[in-house]
Amino acid sequence: MLKTDRIIIVEGKYDKIKLSSIIDAVIIETDGFGIFKDKQKQKLLRMLADKKGLVILTDSDSAGFTIRNFICGFVPKEKIINAYIPDVFGKERRKDAPSKEGKLGVEGVSSSLIKAALEKAGVLCSEDNLTGKRIVTKTDFYLDGLTGGNDSKEKRLALLNYLSLPERMTTNALIEIINSFMTYDDYKNAVKAIERVEAQ
Repeated sequence: MLKTDRIIIVEGKYDKIKLSSIIDAVIIETDGFGIFKDKQKQKLLRMLADKKGLVILTDSDSAGFTIRNFICGFVPKEKIINAYIPDVFGKERRKDAPSKEGKLGVEGVSSSLIKAALEKAGVLCSEDNLTGKRIVTKTDFYLDGLTGGNDSKEKRLALLNYLSLPERMTTNALIEIINSFMTYDDYKNAVKAIERVEAQ
């Protein structure tokens, strides 16, 4: 499994599923054109770009380039690496008909083409050798009262607010994001900080 510390941006859930089988990375979906109106997700991408840098891997059709250009408009250029899949014509298996331009998207092209696109963009991918790094887990969330308790939802919302993250983020997504830009100790300090606020 290849790995990058950068955050990879794709258009939809099927792109994310495809990419997750190739590379170990935090992968964020734009929900297609949904990114245009989602101010919280825009804020999240700016924050992640500042912490880790973004790799934009959208489809090679006009919609993909529109989304790519929109993100490039609110994230500093130096924080972005653009990776491009080649124009491959065909139809995704799950679809009844080809796309408007007849091109395969990220979900439809081969894994080797995606790997080549990432390598060509200069995204440093290597086999995962980060053994020994203490990551935040669901068990940590449970032990810290962020899941499984009567007031867990309120605590998670407080943590999301403290970290300036979107309130609609799922528990799994929150854990993934925390591990992308925080150490375990940073996470514990954040939990202590929200507990101090609650105690006041």
